[in-house]
Amino acid sequence: MKLGQQALEALQAEITGRLNPGEDLVVAGEIGISGTLVLISREKEKLRKYFSESFLYMSEDTLQKCKVSREDDFWMDKRISALYFTEEGGILSGLWKMAEASGVGLDVDLRRIPIRQETIEVCERLDVNPYKLESEGTVLLGTGQGDALVSELEARGIHAAVIGHTDKGNDRLLHSGEITRYLERPRFHHSGKEKKHGKA
Repeated sequence: MKLGQQALEALQAEITGRLNPGEDLVVAGEIGISGTLVLISREKEKLRKYFSESFLYMSEDTLQKCKVSREDDFWMDKRISALYFTEEGGILSGLWKMAEASGVGLDVDLRRIPIRQETIEVCERLDVNPYKLESEGTVLLGTGQGDALVSELEARGIHAAVIGHTDKGNDRLLHSGEITRYLERPRFHHSGKEKKHGKA
């Protein structure tokens, strides 16, 4: 079901610029960091059954230092056609929003998305989907020069990767090994705000 005009305009206001067909999709910064910090804080007693106190402490300390700054002047680079700072809903929500706001299709390899081992391990123990986990401090962008931008981001100490590309049409495909599925529209409250969730 397509968004109404008012909802589409509100969505477009969240995105800087627009994606174009045939562009690279780049993720800057590891996904799920802010959500992992919330999980460690909220579920510490449960996590102590699986991890040492030092692992949890070091994970919190390391993750706090990994968030990408919104104030970095790199985001003004003219080679970037569209930009979105992911927060609630995580990377999958960000991909859907950018594609919907721009009217393009997507082809994404989930295995290319940067993610820290701490996030993977915590999410596995708590049965949380890391791709739907809150990801404040991660940037999703579209560009015609993905490899060049990734190299420059890495040189600045920001882990980044080309995770896929945009297409004409409406198909939004997610690949993980031999499995391919369609990117689902995020779920919203009646208020219009996105539901917070991390389950698959």
